[in-house]
Parts: sequence; C-alpha cells; structure tokens
Amino acid sequence: MKRIAVFTFVIMLTGCASQKSRHSFFFIQMADTQFGFFTDNRDFRKETINFEKAIGEANRLRPEFVVICGDLVNKPGDTAQINEYKRIASKLHPAIRLFNVAGNHDVENTPTPASLKKYREHFGPDYYIFEAGHLFGIVLNSSLMKDPDSARQEAAAQDLWLRGVLAQRRSSKRLIMVFQHHSLFLASPEEVDDYFNFPRQERERYLRLFRDHNIRYVFAGHYHRNAGGRSGDLEMITTGPVGRPLGSDPSGFRIVTVQRDTVEHQYYSLDSIPIGIK
Repeated sequence: MKRIAVFTFVIMLTGCASQKSRHSFFFIQMADTQFGFFTDNRDFRKETINFEKAIGEANRLRPEFVVICGDLVNKPGDTAQINEYKRIASKLHPAIRLFNVAGNHDVENTPTPASLKKYREHFGPDYYIFEAGHLFGIVLNSSLMKDPDSARQEAAAQDLWLRGVLAQRRSSKRLIMVFQHHSLFLASPEEVDDYFNFPRQERERYLRLFRDHNIRYVFAGHYHRNAGGRSGDLEMITTGPVGRPLGSDPSGFRIVTVQRDTVEHQYYSLDSIPIGIK
C-alpha cells in the first residue's frame, strides 16, 4: 500500500503539476470494492477479479488520481478482506495517487472509537484534504455525519475541522469537491429518508454549509447504483460499484474530466472503459 504522510488527519499532496494538469486533467472515482459482498463473506474471488481489472484500467489510462468512495471491504476489520484490498491497491502505478474514503462497512454503520481506530491503523485518516491542480479535495467520513451516536466526540472533531477548512478557503478560487461514502440525497434534496441517503435534518445542514462555501460537487458511493441530482448549484453524484451491483448498473467506475471552469463525468462498466481520455 502506498505510504502517505499524515499530520493531524490532513493530507497535503500538491506535487509538481504541469501547466496542463493544473487546468485540465481527469481522475477516476471508484466505490464499493467491498471484498466479500458477492458471497456474504465466504470468499472474495469476484471482488478480486473486478478490482484488479479496475486498477489495471487505471494504470493504462493514467489519471491524476484515483479516489475510492468507501466500503473498501464488506466485514469491518476483517484481516483477509483488508489485506486483499491493500494487495491489489498497491498495484496502482506510483505516479497515480490513491485516496481512500471510509464507508459504513469499513467503520460500521454506527462508528465507535474502536472501529475508527482500527480503520486508521489499516488505511490512514478518515478525513483529510488534498490538492490536484486547481482542485481542492475534501474527504469526509460520512458515517460520522449520518450516525454519530456512538462516537460523538469524533463526529464533533470532524465537523469542527471541516468548518475550519472551509473558513480558510472562503475566498479561494479553487474548485472545491467533497468525497464521501453516503449520498446527501440520491435524486432530490426533498426526497424521503432511507438507508441510502442522509436524514433530512443532517442533509439540509450540510447542504447549507456546502452551498455557503461554493462547493459545487459532492461524490459518493454506497448505493451500488448510479444516481444524481442538484440542490441549486451543487451537484450530488452517486457512483455505482466496482464490486457487487444492486441494480441494473454494472460494476464499473466514473471518469471525471476537470477543465478550468467545467467538470464532466461519465460512468463506465468494467467491460467498456474507453481507450483513452480526450
């Protein structure tokens, strides 16, 4: 697994980007590799095939970075599943940065200090920032946001940290994106609460916060299908799984192209990844 310097749950990875990468580049968003889900934890042969295919395609395409939006494994803390995820992830070309995002199957549906500690030991921080060209990325632990009951101090710490990060960048002209596991909403900010979205009260609170700080894109997984919608200028993008699908969308990943002022994205099945990115 790649070693990334960590300090107080903040990752700064600016690198020496070229003039082109500062203003025009693409990245790959994956979600729900979820080793063990196909067979209810009896084995993870199918997840291995899919993730190796996804990493191989990323190596061929050479994105600026790969972000995996949670549920890296199916059984929280399972050593075999974690080791297989890390074994395959380590095959990503060293020039391509990898950002892990904590999902509910990584830290449990209701996170605890113990489950968070174990996640951090295996994968690093569960909330942090990074930079890529003119993109400023914020990775959040949405399980702490959605159900903080058993880790309220941890949830409060993340919220305080997030507000501090956003306050420091209130006047920034960078393109700010959020990456988390759970979707704030799937299709509409007015939709009813269910397992796959945020509770209405928390949803509205974070939507206000994000809109107030000019965040226009939030990427998530968790749904094991593709979905999306808007709340004003904010676009909520939910991406299907590298692992087991739960709907008609096949296993795959999303390619996101970032220009100076525009963002375009498209989901591809693992069997239909394009030859190249224009």
